[in-house]
Amino acid sequence: MADTHMPPFHLAFPVRDLTEARKFYGELLGCSEGRSSEDWVDFNFYGHQIVAHLSPDECTSAATSAVDNHQVPVRHFGAVLSIPAWEQLADKLKAAGTKFIIEPYVRFKGEVGEQATMFFQDPSGNAIEIKAFKNMDSLFAK
Repeated sequence: MADTHMPPFHLAFPVRDLTEARKFYGELLGCSEGRSSEDWVDFNFYGHQIVAHLSPDECTSAATSAVDNHQVPVRHFGAVLSIPAWEQLADKLKAAGTKFIIEPYVRFKGEVGEQATMFFQDPSGNAIEIKAFKNMDSLFAK
């Protein structure tokens, strides 16, 4: 019998300042905080555990790759939300004056895999993609 519960992933990444990370992930994105120390902070990122580690020297720009007439940061992470949750977050980020790497838009319109997507960075330069699929069954469709 297949396990229908998707296990949460864990991702650790560098930040230049934990106070900035708490403001960005906690206040702006609404991620609740878990355990922490003076060197790292756990956040609940849409049901997944991400850990911001204080490591300013590791905060570097990501290379980009051409996708759909945009330069997408090769190194990025994110979440797949419902369309209403994606729209709500896009509105919140716009209202907060977020500088987008790629403004919120719908790609592959009318095709298998139609999705809303947006790219932005945290204050340490970590690229984040938040997307939503018109049909979640097409998440892994070819």
